[in-house]
Amino acid sequence: MPSPNNTDFSPSSFILSGTPGLEVARFWLAFPLCSMYLVAIVGNGAVVFIVKTERSLHAPMYFFLCMLAAVDLALSTSTMPRMLSYLWFDWREISFGACLLQMFLIHSLSAVESTVLLAMAWDRYMAICHPLRHATILTNPMTAKIGLAAMARGMLFFLPLPLLILRLSFCGSNVLSHSYCLHQDVMNLACTSITANVVYGLTAILLVMGLDALLIALSYFMIIKAVLQLSLRKERVKAFSTCVAHLCVVLAFYMPLIGLSVVHRFGKGLTPLVQIVMGDIYLLMPPLLNPIVYGARTKQIRRRILRWILHH
Repeated sequence: MPSPNNTDFSPSSFILSGTPGLEVARFWLAFPLCSMYLVAIVGNGAVVFIVKTERSLHAPMYFFLCMLAAVDLALSTSTMPRMLSYLWFDWREISFGACLLQMFLIHSLSAVESTVLLAMAWDRYMAICHPLRHATILTNPMTAKIGLAAMARGMLFFLPLPLLILRLSFCGSNVLSHSYCLHQDVMNLACTSITANVVYGLTAILLVMGLDALLIALSYFMIIKAVLQLSLRKERVKAFSTCVAHLCVVLAFYMPLIGLSVVHRFGKGLTPLVQIVMGDIYLLMPPLLNPIVYGARTKQIRRRILRWILHH
């Protein structure tokens, strides 16, 4: 294992940081994280399985939910096994290539999830504000095209990040701040100019997550405006209740993302543990909460799960 203080460091590997100040409790901290990972795997896997096998759920709203669950499965699997191997077996070293791959997966899958959340907001907007046109515009083939576009968008926007890292020269410490690889974390170890990395990274975040958040907010502004124009209170409650689960999922995704970005940009004086906790929340909370929220709020999925439990 290369020394963290080797001044002639060549980027053959990095050293992952885990829980500074909590090394004694590291072994036991892995158990709640492992439990959260298992819940995320089972929950999102169940959503994918139910939507795939239940023909009554073969509609755009549920296909988008299935896409969201699939992205959460991939995102949590790209990070959690590595984190658990560090906590349980003290495997801190990660090769340069594996770090770049993990970095690309984390950023691109987060972008795909953001795009899917935007598509789900558009689906709710069309269903509430233009119900007569909803079925003709948002067909199943159109939903599949949106899913493919979301994947292409996430990959194309964030593929340059590992390529920009490849052009950097590294020296000094090779210790990362998290127990996984993020672009902003890796580039800060470089001893050459990172201006291109900073500019492109910020531009990609603004054009994907920033634009998506703005359009989601605009969609809900139009939804709230349309709902308030309904004459009966019962109709208003019923219309808006279809958006509650999606709103919770949007907040669970964007709030940790904003918090992590703020900590990385302005939290230089904070303890390293704050950055690590915020990073873990950003990666763990959406895959954990999304199937729970939709399982609790979506009657068809809840019934299917109860039926499966009772029959087994």
